[in-house]
Amino acid sequence: MATTRFPKPLDKSEHPSRRLVLLGFLQGLAAEPALAQLGAPPMLQTDSSQFVELRPAMMMPVATLQRIDGKLTPLSASRGKVLLLCFWATWCPPCRRELPALERAQKSFDSTKFEIAAVSVDTAGKATIEGFLNRLGVKNLQIFLDPAGRIAERANRETGAPLPLYGMPITYVIDRNGMVRGYITGEVDWLSSDATAFLNYFIDS
Repeated sequence: MATTRFPKPLDKSEHPSRRLVLLGFLQGLAAEPALAQLGAPPMLQTDSSQFVELRPAMMMPVATLQRIDGKLTPLSASRGKVLLLCFWATWCPPCRRELPALERAQKSFDSTKFEIAAVSVDTAGKATIEGFLNRLGVKNLQIFLDPAGRIAERANRETGAPLPLYGMPITYVIDRNGMVRGYITGEVDWLSSDATAFLNYFIDS
């Protein structure tokens, strides 16, 4: 069975020459109409990376998420909605800033069309995670637990997890048809105009 190869995230630490930058710019202009025809989503980027679109998109993994209250929810339960599958940890400073923004973003969109699942990869236990969320004031975001890395694991490990973690936080975008369209690493301002346009692209597609 063929293994899906995920494109690696953009590394902004690499500084190309001016000539290469200009060449890339001109090539980008030439490719812009083609991208529009293919339905490329609007640009979304963080301080260190940008959204990486998977072409072709891959089918959402058949997996079950464990809610923080212990109940199990299959990923397929979100079919028909756009799903942000966000992986985070208590030891990750950008996650501390992003989680409250995710909660506010969830309230800003129609819950019948859009959903957020925030998945903790912590191994410290439920009590530690609940205390962390209480200190942040995050009370209405859907929180799930994946301490064993069944859903996602670091990209350099071979655990059988269907989704690689290229960084922390990392967010996968799953469209209404259950297709994983891509991912973005790093803290995202999900209430910015760029993020709103990005999410509406998938919601309205």
